[in-house]
Amino acid sequence: MKRLSGLSHEVRQYAIVTGNYWAFTLTDGALRMLVVLHFHSHGYSPLQIASLFLFYEFFGIVTNLVGGYLGARLGLNRTMNIGLVLQVVALLMLVVPSDWLTVVWVMAAQALSGIAKDLNKMSAKSAIKQLISGDQQGALYRWIALLTGSKNALKGVGFFMGGALLAWLGFRYAVLAMAIALSLVWIGSLVWLKKDLGRAKGKPKFHEMLSKSRGVNVLSAARLFLFAARDVWFVVALPVYLSSELNWDFWQVGGFLALWVIAYGIVQSQAPMITGSRAGRIPDGRSALRWALALTAFPALIALTLSSGFPVETVLLVGLLAFGALFAVNSSLHSYLIVSYAREEGASLDVGFYYMSNAGGRLLGTLLSGWMYQAHGLAACLWISTAFLALAAIISVALPRHQKPTVHPI
Repeated sequence: MKRLSGLSHEVRQYAIVTGNYWAFTLTDGALRMLVVLHFHSHGYSPLQIASLFLFYEFFGIVTNLVGGYLGARLGLNRTMNIGLVLQVVALLMLVVPSDWLTVVWVMAAQALSGIAKDLNKMSAKSAIKQLISGDQQGALYRWIALLTGSKNALKGVGFFMGGALLAWLGFRYAVLAMAIALSLVWIGSLVWLKKDLGRAKGKPKFHEMLSKSRGVNVLSAARLFLFAARDVWFVVALPVYLSSELNWDFWQVGGFLALWVIAYGIVQSQAPMITGSRAGRIPDGRSALRWALALTAFPALIALTLSSGFPVETVLLVGLLAFGALFAVNSSLHSYLIVSYAREEGASLDVGFYYMSNAGGRLLGTLLSGWMYQAHGLAACLWISTAFLALAAIISVALPRHQKPTVHPI
């Protein structure tokens, strides 16, 4: 913390928010991989594994809607700290004898983890809106891209960590170790995070949770289908396919998905450079439309190539790299646009509404991932992904455009 003391107040707060988000993300990614691999090894079907995350995604929808209201009313420091401590409790719920790990018990723990994750994410994204003035759109895009990209890179590290801890410590002790580490992060956050960060000056009304902004509403609809398109084949279908069809072990599955998500996060953090903001081009609705269209073809190409006789491992590796790079830019653009569109006063209300749609997309994708893979295989999941991306692109046509070219300092 001595190094932080020499930085500006805004940068110190950004560093603390980002550090909290990083630590949470490591445990979230690791827990996801631990649950998928542990219960697959115990004979659970893909649909049963998907059901374990049902409440995780469902309560994410509720949490983002209510959490935005709480963030504006109580302050983002409190919602972030609540998220950290709830994740600790969720982890400790899984540190029980194996006989207690029934589907209902694990679903309850995942529900708590879903609430924690979305409180933490909403708080982190909304906090940046408070730390950067409204006329610094280039800087806002860079900070959002850095936060989002680094988070996803660390989520990939979490995937690897989950597979490694499962092989090294076993499920129970791996979860306990993560709970202890995150408890220390929570204590540090209580001490150092600004007490009134993001609190609205007036008391927001409960009915204000639903966004009145056309831009926020359209972007939220596009976000729902964008993330459903990813999770319909990535969350359950892909790791189970790698394990059951290609006979990969825990280390291989966790390591491969970890490297993919790390690379995905790196591309996300570089999205401002890729989309041209360093040259003064700040993205708008047209940018989101173009990148959504570019992404739409890739799941279809992977599905077609899988049945063409090419080596499956090569197809998945190349296809995932291409899909991941384009999806990373799409996601980073959306993350910037929502913070840009959000109101200055009580930004967490709009950000929470948007991430409610994000959670809805993940829920839809997760359920379809288990069901469609079990019934029709990986290719069917990829075709559904293509359809969802096409819908996201169509919706993006209605996103707001810049009225005239604008160059903002970075």
